[in-house]
Amino acid sequence: MTPRELEIRLKLKNDLPHYAYKCLKIRTKQGEILPFALNKSQLYLHQKLEEQKKKTGRVRAVVLKARQEGVSTYVTARYYQIVSHKNGYRAFIMAHRQASTDDLFGIVKRFHDYCPIVVKPIDGQNNVKEFNFQSPESGYKVGTSEAKGVGRGTTIQLFHGSEVGFWSNADEHSKGILEAVPLTDNTEIILESTANGKGNYFYYMWKDALAGENGFIPAFIPWYWDTGYQLPIEEPYPLTSEEADYQRIYGLTKEQIAWRRYKIKEKRGDELAFKQEYPSNAEEAFIVTGDKSLIGNIEVAAAMKGEAYPNGVKFIGVDPAGRGKDRTAIIRRQGRVAYNLELHKNKDTMEVVGMIVRMIKEENPDFVCVDTIGYGAGIGDRLRELGYENIVKPINCSVNAYNSDRYHNLRAEMWGLMGEWIKEAPVQIPDIDALHSDLCAPYFKYDSSGRIQLESKEDMGKRGVRSPDAGDALALTFAFPGTRKNANIGNIFNPNIRF
Repeated sequence: MTPRELEIRLKLKNDLPHYAYKCLKIRTKQGEILPFALNKSQLYLHQKLEEQKKKTGRVRAVVLKARQEGVSTYVTARYYQIVSHKNGYRAFIMAHRQASTDDLFGIVKRFHDYCPIVVKPIDGQNNVKEFNFQSPESGYKVGTSEAKGVGRGTTIQLFHGSEVGFWSNADEHSKGILEAVPLTDNTEIILESTANGKGNYFYYMWKDALAGENGFIPAFIPWYWDTGYQLPIEEPYPLTSEEADYQRIYGLTKEQIAWRRYKIKEKRGDELAFKQEYPSNAEEAFIVTGDKSLIGNIEVAAAMKGEAYPNGVKFIGVDPAGRGKDRTAIIRRQGRVAYNLELHKNKDTMEVVGMIVRMIKEENPDFVCVDTIGYGAGIGDRLRELGYENIVKPINCSVNAYNSDRYHNLRAEMWGLMGEWIKEAPVQIPDIDALHSDLCAPYFKYDSSGRIQLESKEDMGKRGVRSPDAGDALALTFAFPGTRKNANIGNIFNPNIRF
């Protein structure tokens, strides 16, 4: 093999977008057989996975997607490239039903049929559930979630779970087939799906990935990245207020909005069904009928895309957590801008104190608002002991609200004021899925006096929703009277003005 031939072979082995275009064929939605050129969604996912692999040595990912974005085709190509070049590698494909599994297996076989002979693996013994190669000694197995005990006793290096939100026996499979993938370098587990409501295995895997709880990275792929999702229009083409919001937030063309409008009509006007299958953001995918979030999804999405200028009083909100499942969340806010969100796991009291002292010295905030119920009490005491009583403000969220006619307690008031602040453009918050999730998480109701009462964390836990730590941290910056846009410290304790 000449140096040039070796260079070509190494590029085909290590560069998936190049390999896919040169060696693999796909059937398009129009029925054509063409070279596989990765689209925007596939390139985004590829970059995410390669970054994780470079950092950790392996891939563990949960992919929340809109329908027909090509994610399954991408994962299939990724694994075909690996098993074509590495000896002893086994890939396993599992979909929610047999027809879908057969379709994915068909993609593998099409890749193999059209693969150039110079890089094509040598066929081995194959059947309807296995596709093996003699050289390299590697291959595929397939199964469906409808069968129990699939893959038990098997060792595999690459696992592709398709439409996991619709899996039967999902919890059993998580303890079976997923356990067949060793926690070693160069192994991969990719779980991808459209959403299927809340409370199922995929929903919890997604939320835990957002929180950094399960070793999986979250990757979200919205519908509007697909260039095929648009329809021709005739001007003028007036938009509803919601459509105008979507156009502004996500940069949609009127042709994309026309396609969106058509698909909603196709679903008999069921907009929630459309959002589940074709979400614009991750939270939208899990919205279900009856949700009563205090802060709306589209309002948070707009704030995440907003631009504002920071001015006035500098706040740091700190929602401490110990060594349990919750996270210590820290965020900054100055006027109309919230920024620099931090989420920490398993920090003890003195570690959190040390972080806050460093922030005070380096960032010179006007106030640090610390939740001092429970775990945070010791943090507040130590900071006051260190002489920061003029900066560090202990917040007890269970006390009466300043506006006790409208809010059940201070916690509801903080969240209510934060919600009003988010709605009032211009405003800017970090574009982070975990923050988006937390801000939309708590439900609300009205108490017997007609005041807004925020859902308790215990009740959130009963419906499978974790503590909204990042949202709580930002809410703490609205915990006591102050000023709005052009604030100064002189009137910080004016009880009639909020910022």
